[in-house]
Amino acid sequence: MNNELLQRARGIRLAIFDVDGVLTDGRLYFLADGSEFKTFNTLDGHGIKMLINSGVRTAIISGRTTPVVERRARNLGIQHLYQGREDKLAVLDELLAELGLDYEQVAYLGDDLPDLPVIRRVGLGMAVASADSFVCRHAHGVTLARGGEGAAREFCELILQAQGNLENAQGAYL
Repeated sequence: MNNELLQRARGIRLAIFDVDGVLTDGRLYFLADGSEFKTFNTLDGHGIKMLINSGVRTAIISGRTTPVVERRARNLGIQHLYQGREDKLAVLDELLAELGLDYEQVAYLGDDLPDLPVIRRVGLGMAVASADSFVCRHAHGVTLARGGEGAAREFCELILQAQGNLENAQGAYL
């Protein structure tokens, strides 16, 4: 594990996730009636739950709006959900003001250009392996897993490990 990433992850109090391409594989599925569906990885979901149980707050910021994401966020216990918000940096500033946190206390996982301003501003800004190459070059780190295929779990476990909570989270199931 990269020591710089672990150092950055030590003080994280809020983890923020993009949806399409991060919590999903980035594909959009539309049914004949115009509704859409997304597929989510259960490993990612459990990683987010472990992070929440360790005391780290969580949020989703997505440029798109869909009831499926609202349901997934509610099922996982994600405390803050922002959909239909293209200016993710403005949302970050609102959230930090509400929670009384600093940029250095925030981790963000994204995959595309709209995520880049936040990735570059926060204490730990990461990209998924399937992210745009320009975004990968400007992130603090890149997951080994692709979006929707365990990248969020990897991100969560990095934070848990840096804060000494990974073994506790895993040991709860022994």
